Amino acid sequence: MDDWIKAGEIASQAREYGKKLIKIGESHLEVTKKIEAKVFELNGKLAFPTQISINNIAAHYNPLVDNDFKFKEGDVAKLDIGVHVNGAIGDTAVTVDLGNNEKLLKASKNALNVALEITKPGVKIREIGRVIHEEITSLGFSPIRNLGGHGLDRWKIHTEPSIPNFDNGDENKLKEGQIIAIEPFASSGAGLIYDGKLSEIYQVVINKNVRDINARKILKFAYEKYKTLPFARRNLPFNKLQLSVGINALKREGILHEYSTLPEKKENCLVSQHEHTVIVGKTVTTK
Repeated sequence: MDDWIKAGEIASQAREYGKKLIKIGESHLEVTKKIEAKVFELNGKLAFPTQISINNIAAHYNPLVDNDFKFKEGDVAKLDIGVHVNGAIGDTAVTVDLGNNEKLLKASKNALNVALEITKPGVKIREIGRVIHEEITSLGFSPIRNLGGHGLDRWKIHTEPSIPNFDNGDENKLKEGQIIAIEPFASSGAGLIYDGKLSEIYQVVINKNVRDINARKILKFAYEKYKTLPFARRNLPFNKLQLSVGINALKREGILHEYSTLPEKKENCLVSQHEHTVIVGKTVTTK
């Protein structure tokens, strides 16, 4: 249990540090690097690459080394941080408003708070979704229905149960000691996301032999360092040719899964997100 508490504390500190760095004119990549350096400084490790998703992109935006950009006025930036301590994970998110979108941010933040108030052993999962939906729609926004919270386990960032942002009819009840992430997304659009561009975030699906030497080296490094947790291409210590050949081979063999960015279906909308990790019946680890 101590590892889960520690991971949550580090994630919380990194989140509070990171949100102050997101300012107009700052480099997306450099801010991300500083946040990840803070996690290491606090004696944590990355449970997944730090993600800062902008505007209509709800999640999974990973800064690309060859395609950096600067934050601009009007941006809605969702900072999603995952920290692990010996595989125990703290997952948390906050939204930074660089424009005039206070009401949108309030929708996801309030939804998270009302969900946390009822999260306890014996509560039906559908009830969490119901209060999230009610809170977000009461402010005139849409909860994202095909994206939500999830269970957490050692070395696993997404496990059962799924925690919906609407009443999905799930009659299953939360159990004492269960570890979950609750993450409401509020949208000014349709409330639906789809698979967008590839993110350069990968996860080892299966650890097996592969013929290509570059692929073998990348797999050995990634599995030893990250096991089954997601990692970013930019954090792999190999040259461009090795990465291109090796990663393509690993994807062909079904060894690596590459995540996609998750944009809202309505292109010009905005999305906000807030998230905490909860040990049911015990504590919120990322407060």
